[in-house]
Amino acid sequence: CAPPDAVVWPQAVGQVQELAALCHRCRVPMVPFGTGTGLEGGVNAVQGGVCFDLSRMDAITELSLEDFSVAVEPGVTRKALNGHLRGTGLWFPVGTVGTG
Repeated sequence: CAPPDAVVWPQAVGQVQELAALCHRCRVPMVPFGTGTGLEGGVNAVQGGVCFDLSRMDAITELSLEDFSVAVEPGVTRKALNGHLRGTGLWFPVGTVGTG
């Protein structure tokens, strides 16, 4: 496990854009972190860099019951989403992302 050199906690898309532009200009690796549910080791900062902890970006920004779609920020957990969907007849089960 390799820790990052620094961690930032942006709370808006504009902040992510500014930080990413700075990292790009300085040629510093960026390591995204959402809710910590991934098991792939994607948060491992093998070349150092800045970890973008996106867990504070947890807004559910759009819900369309008609076409079964929802727009969320990267820090939204499945549990929080299902709490938001409660009473609509919809739910987001485990294991549905990327399955066709």
